[in-house]
Formats: sequence, structure tokens, C-alpha cells
Amino acid sequence: MARPDRSDLSARLAPPAWLTAGWKPAPTPIPWAAVVRASVALAAPLAVGLAVGRPEYGALVSMGALSGVIGDTADAYRMRVFNIAVPQLFGALGVTLGTLVFGHGWVAVAALTLVALISGMISSIGAVASVSGLLLLLNCVVGAGLPMPGPWWKAPLLLTLGGLFVLVLTLLGWPLRRAAPERAAVAATYRSLAELYEATGTDAYDERRQDVTASLNQSYDLILARRTRQHGRAPNLVRMLSQLNVLIPLLEAAPAAHLRARLVGPLPAAIPAAVRELADAVEEGRTGTRDLDLPVPERPAERAVDHALRHAAAVVHKTDPDPYTVDDRLGRPAALRVRARRAARAVLFSEASWRYGLRLALCIGLAQALVSLIAVPRSYWVALTVTFVMKPDFGSVFSRAVLRAAGTAVGLVLAAFVLSQVPRGWWDVPVMVVLAALIPAFSAKGYAFQTAAITPVILLLSDTLNHQGFDLVMPRLYDSLIGCAIALVAGYLLWPESWHTRIGDRLADAVADTAAYVARAFGGGAGESSRADRHRARRKLYRDLSGVRSEFQRALTEPPPTGARAAAWWPLVVAVERIVDATTAARIRVDHGAPAPDPAEVAAVERELRELAEGLRASETLVEVRSELPGDESGVLEPLRQEVRAARAIASPDLR
Repeated sequence: MARPDRSDLSARLAPPAWLTAGWKPAPTPIPWAAVVRASVALAAPLAVGLAVGRPEYGALVSMGALSGVIGDTADAYRMRVFNIAVPQLFGALGVTLGTLVFGHGWVAVAALTLVALISGMISSIGAVASVSGLLLLLNCVVGAGLPMPGPWWKAPLLLTLGGLFVLVLTLLGWPLRRAAPERAAVAATYRSLAELYEATGTDAYDERRQDVTASLNQSYDLILARRTRQHGRAPNLVRMLSQLNVLIPLLEAAPAAHLRARLVGPLPAAIPAAVRELADAVEEGRTGTRDLDLPVPERPAERAVDHALRHAAAVVHKTDPDPYTVDDRLGRPAALRVRARRAARAVLFSEASWRYGLRLALCIGLAQALVSLIAVPRSYWVALTVTFVMKPDFGSVFSRAVLRAAGTAVGLVLAAFVLSQVPRGWWDVPVMVVLAALIPAFSAKGYAFQTAAITPVILLLSDTLNHQGFDLVMPRLYDSLIGCAIALVAGYLLWPESWHTRIGDRLADAVADTAAYVARAFGGGAGESSRADRHRARRKLYRDLSGVRSEFQRALTEPPPTGARAAAWWPLVVAVERIVDATTAARIRVDHGAPAPDPAEVAAVERELRELAEGLRASETLVEVRSELPGDESGVLEPLRQEVRAARAIASPDLR
């Protein structure tokens, strides 16, 4: 009898991938500036509080600073002001409401449940609103669970001071590095594009293209996060915007270059080298005339790359771009009044907003009711755990619950050592210097690592307020497990959309938009207006596809059937991205001399994509369908037809 293979046995005994997805630390560098800032922001208030004989005041200021450190995720200075200051206002409101209902039993339960509903609903607006809703609920939970120094206004004032302290530390570099983050982001986008051109004709092309899309999105978000027409007052903004916009033709020429590289070999090394030189010029702010040493183009794809690269060089090295000719519509968000109207509509009339608000309110209500019914002294940690876990815009609820339980256990081991071995008092300051430094260092590695770093900090600050010492440790572990269980049951299992998610709907929308893009690419003429419309349509489509990719990656961490279904549909996400690339490549070849396709061929491709979109909405299973898509095999649409056939073969409804 053959002995079982040891590797096969290990594979069968290994935990499933969806359960272990968050355990591997992300390969990101340590943000040393943030590490130093966190140490100073959290330790200095403790030292001041001890010096004046009010350690509880210092602990509250440090709590506010902790919120600021966690929320300081932007790169551009003006957005860091916004990201830190606005959530602090909501946090101050939350701790005020919590303080007012502290010790009032079922009144506190009702108040926290209502705050949770509001917090969940406003979280649907955007990233800053999500963090604001999180701090509103978190500080309300803390205020309702911990004794705060009176009168009622003192706690919110001290917490806000902590957040403002982080803001001041953050802005110390603004006079010297005012536009450096934006310039670095634009330069990084150029470098990612250089890597894309190096990868043309290879299997690494798709991954590099996704990197370029993510980098381009980030750069546009940094520069145009607030829609202000500062053309005359902010020449740096205009310059960087023009440098970003001229990347679009280079990015659109890449699919054609990729197809050309697959047929005749890799591109000359001078092309990615020239793009890297432009990246250096952007980051260093260099201007002036610069000649490019590029090979003579022969094919349509080569002419497209050459034309786009020379145009980009002219713009990058131009001293003063005309502020009134810079088109900011490619990445610009809508006007403020439009965004405000959309936000209000999303909060009040969106089914998703109400559904998430009700889920969060149910979990918080259950957590607070449980604490009120069971004699657990000051067990605010249950609701605190629920609040952190129930953030689906931050990741899968299921995986966050598992990772938080594990991260809390690790953090409590460190907290147990600190609370049992380090005497309270001035020793708290050097200990906080070390513990606070771990937060930004570990946060970049993943959610479980962030939880492990934050847990001992919160416990040390809590101990300064309630003086329970080592006795805090085990109750907090039980509270965390209870909170995770509530989130899993009341916030996950009881809601069918959690485990019967129609993840194909977003993909179906993307396929339908791709069909519209195909029609627009070959039916809108060749003028500047039509070309700009195609640029904007393609940018929007790739941004939407990036969101679809993120949603699928999040779904992969869910347990079956959601995770398994996402894994089965994943190849189709890649196929749709390739269809967009093939469409762009065909359009670029036509613009640079290739014969235009027959309108009937374009209509046939569009029809196939719309049928695929309808099929995705009508079916939850993947059934292969062979698609007959005839056309000129030597024409520009043949690569596109091949990608459409591949997509139809991967996934389509059972039409038999």
C-alpha cells in the first residue's frame, strides 16, 4: 500500500486561504516620520499630565492623539488637515454624548444604539466621513464606559487637544515640503508607467498595468481632492495636473505597445529610460528644453508611443503651463454642492446606507444590552470591539473579526507584561514612547498587526483613568471575544447579503460600461472633443474596474460560499480589464495609420459584451459558452475579438 505523500497531507491539514489571508505582513517600509510623530504625540501629553499632577488629563489628551495618529493616512498636507481635523470634531461630539449618558443604564443603551445608526449611515459618504463616523461612535462608547473628569465639556476639550497636537506635529514640515508629497506621487506614477513599458510583451504586464492605475488614481486624488479652481493662485497645482494629464496618452499607447511586443519583441530600452528621466524631472522640478534620443518609429503602435512620449516631455519641461488650457476633468471630483447633494441623498435614501446603519446599531445595541444585563464592570470594550470589526469599507467583517480576536490576544500579552512589571507613574512615559511607535510601524503590515499594537496603548491609557491595573487584562480578552462573536452573528450571519453576496452585479455593470466604451471608441469621430471624451470614459472605466478588483479581493477573504464564488469569478475580472486594453490598443492603432474597423464588427463586439453583462446579472454560476464572433482576422479588432471570446468562455449564463 502506497504511503500518503507528506506534502499532500500538509496541504489538506493546512487552514484554508480565506482564513489565513490577513496573517502575512504586507511588504511595506516602516514610515519613520510617522513613528517619531506617534511617539511624541502620545507620550508628551502623559508627561505633561504627570508634571501638573493630573495624569488623567494627560491620558485623555493622548487618547485624542491616538485617534489623530490612526486617521493620519493622507499624503498631501492640505488633505491631512482635513483628515485629522474633521473626525476630531465628530469625536468630540461622541465623547460628549457618551459622558452625558454615563451610568444611566438603558438610556445609555438607547443612546449608543442611535449613535451607531447615524455613524453607520454617514460612513457611506466617503473616506473622511467613514473615519468621522468611526470616531463618533468610538468616543461615545468610551465616554459611556469610562469615568470622565467633570464638568461635561472637559473630556471633549482634552480629546480635541490631542488631535490638534497631532495636526501641529504633522504640519511642521509644511513650509519646507509644501508640494513634495504631490510631486513624489506624480513622479511615482511616471516610474510605474516606465515599469509597465518594460513589461510589455510579458506575463507581468497585467500586474504592472494595475499598479499604474492605482498610482494614477492616487495622484489625481491628491491633487484634486478638493475641487478648487486655483489656476492663478496655485501654479504648482496646475503644473502637476498638466504632468498627470499627459500621462494618459502614454498609458493609452501601452496596450498597443504590449500587442506589438508580443508579435515582434520587446520595446527599445530607450523608451522606459526616457519615462524614468521624466519622473526624475517631475520630482526635482527641472524645466528647460530636453531632447529625447528615441528610435525612429515604424509601426502604428511605435508612432503612438513616440508621439505621446515627446508630448509628455514637452509638458514636463515647460516652464509655465497655461492655467486656462489645463483640462482637470479627467480626475476632478464634482462640484462641492453636487457632492453635498449626492452625500445627503446617499445617507437618507440609500438602501445600503440604512442597511449598514441598522446592522451596526443592532450589534452595538446587543453589546450594550449584554453589558447592562451581566455584571461586568465598565465593559466598554465589547462595544469598542464591535465598532472596529463592523467596518465593511475597511475589509471583510468576517476576517476582521478573526484577525481582531487574534491581534487583541497578542496585544494583551504585551499589555499584561507592562501592567504587571512596570510601575505606574513616570515609567509610563518611556513605555508609551515605545508602544506608540509600534502603531504606525505595524499598521502598514495589516489589520491584525495594527490591533496588536493599539491594544496595549488603549489599556495603558484606560488604566490611568480607572486604575484597575493587571486586572484589566483577562476581562478585556473575554470582552474582545464577546464583541467579535456579536459582530459575526448579528452583523454577518443574520444578514443574507453577507454570505449570498451578488458580487457579479458590480462586474456586470463594468462589462456594460466596457460595451459602451467600445462603441464610443470607434463611433465618436477623431476630433479633440471626441478624443477627450474617450480619455474620460477610459479613466472612469479603469477607476471602476479598480474598485471592482478591490471588492473581489475583499470577498476572497470571506468563508464559503462567498469566497469560493469570488475566486471562481476572478478570471473574468482580469478578462474585462484586457478587453478594455484591447479596445484602447485598437483605437490607438487607428489614430496612427491603421485602417478603421467596419461598424458592423464594432456592433458585434458591443452586442457580445452586453449579452455577457445581462448573463452575469441573471446567473450565480459559471457555465462556459462558446461565442462565434466573426470578422476580419487581419483587422485592428481581431485582438479585441479574441479577448471577448475568452471572456465569454470563462463565464456566461447557461443558455441551454
